[in-house]
Amino acid sequence: MILRPASLADTAPLAALGRDSFVAAFGDLYQPRDLAAFLDAVFSDEAVAEEIAGARCTHCLAEEEGRLIGYAKLRDPSDYARHSAARRPVELGQLYTAPGATGRGIGAALMDWAIATARSGGHDAILLSVWAENYRAQRFYGRYGFRHIADIDFWVGDHRDDELLYQLDLA
Repeated sequence: MILRPASLADTAPLAALGRDSFVAAFGDLYQPRDLAAFLDAVFSDEAVAEEIAGARCTHCLAEEEGRLIGYAKLRDPSDYARHSAARRPVELGQLYTAPGATGRGIGAALMDWAIATARSGGHDAILLSVWAENYRAQRFYGRYGFRHIADIDFWVGDHRDDELLYQLDLA
């Protein structure tokens, strides 16, 4: 497995991996119109290209034999900074692996990248949101020292989910 930054050439495969991962994990929770609206807003080629080209997000891609198998995205500034007492938090916007690829160390490698990148960027905390019923992800984040700091809403189309905001202090 190699880790590397994203380029605009990665737009279509990155958008497809985001859609596939989200649908595999959560697709059965939503009405088709809510899911379609969310996927279009977050994982369209246009939305992903805008993030790659912009200054706010930094992507790290995990590849194996030329195939994209996971990615993580840091967002600065964080959309959740108002919930934190940290001076300069960064947000882990997504940490996804390809469907069927969990448990192979991809998430751990991407989390290590996120923590190292946040530290080298002078951030004192990492914030992330996780669905209140995604216990596997909560255990994963807990192993890294993330703790629950707030309850927030997460919208998929017109559907509201209970979401937990977690923070890892880096200081």
